[in-house]
Amino acid sequence: MIALLILVPAPFAWITLSTQDRRAGVEDVPQRPVALVLGAGLSPEGRPTTLLRRRLDIAAELYRREKVDAVLVSGDNSFATYNETDAMRAYLVDAGVPDAKIAGDYAGFSTWESCARAHEIFGVEAATVVTQEFHLARAVSLCDAAGIDVQGVGDPSMRIRTTATVYGYVREVPAAFKAVLTGLLRPEPTFLGPRETGVEEALTAPR
Repeated sequence: MIALLILVPAPFAWITLSTQDRRAGVEDVPQRPVALVLGAGLSPEGRPTTLLRRRLDIAAELYRREKVDAVLVSGDNSFATYNETDAMRAYLVDAGVPDAKIAGDYAGFSTWESCARAHEIFGVEAATVVTQEFHLARAVSLCDAAGIDVQGVGDPSMRIRTTATVYGYVREVPAAFKAVLTGLLRPEPTFLGPRETGVEEALTAPR
């Protein structure tokens, strides 16, 4: 029993400690070419959820502060009636990010797939990944495993969505097991396909 109590949180502790120096706030995060925003669901009306809006607000702020030059939104578009990516793009445009500075990945079905596709399909070598704080260490770890020179900025969502945030932290403990295994095995994403130029075009577009 004692061994089990030690082993269960070990991957979570390792991911948290090993990414500590690559997680920062908007003010302190080093510059990176691209902000990678991970999807977090849509409302029944097709708009970004509260947690996703907060991620997108951070990305827009990073762009305004010239901490990034482009934004890659990575979401789920597995059904014709469910399109996280376009909803994320529309929100960023309304927040003042030029449409030309946004690239979209429509097959970001998981944290790993978003990171792996950013590197393999969109050619992202360095990025700031944006998510909630409870998810940030795992996101940074997986993007690093995918080959990205990554920094991370997290949204402190506890006061806004307390129940969801507490659940998120609890979920990260078992999720860390899978993340460690994924980082070692580096499986191919569900969809690969040809190289896409969306990020390159966004980076070269004028502000």
